[in-house]
Amino acid sequence: MGPRPILFNIFINNIDSGFECTLSKFVDDTKQNGADDMLDGRDAIQKDHDRWDEWAHANIMEFKKAKCKILHMGRGNPRYQYRLVGEWIETSPAEKSLGILVDEKLDISQQCALAAQKANRIMGCIISSVASRLREVILPLCSLS
Repeated sequence: MGPRPILFNIFINNIDSGFECTLSKFVDDTKQNGADDMLDGRDAIQKDHDRWDEWAHANIMEFKKAKCKILHMGRGNPRYQYRLVGEWIETSPAEKSLGILVDEKLDISQQCALAAQKANRIMGCIISSVASRLREVILPLCSLS
């Protein structure tokens, strides 16, 4: 590992300084979590978005606004809209987080359907490329995936 990842981590280390909501920082992603069921929560989330804008400007960086999404979760969520760099952020019904598809109802059926599709595609490739249908041949190939 060269100096670039270390320097990048040092550079973005202060991205959450002064934030009211919880931030989760990943290698190439940052997630903000906040409760907006009350006016104070909504204002805190928007203030944090404004802080991101100030941080990006001060550090001569830009956010890829197309990658910024809002996932409203929970029943009775007022679904407030938020801005980043003066533009409204798009709302999404589901987003991938650490490889898991999370939707607004925390329902896993969509995640299960995607996993089944992937398994079926892999199985189709195995069956179409292997002449033998013997269990001893097919089973090890399926367990590699």
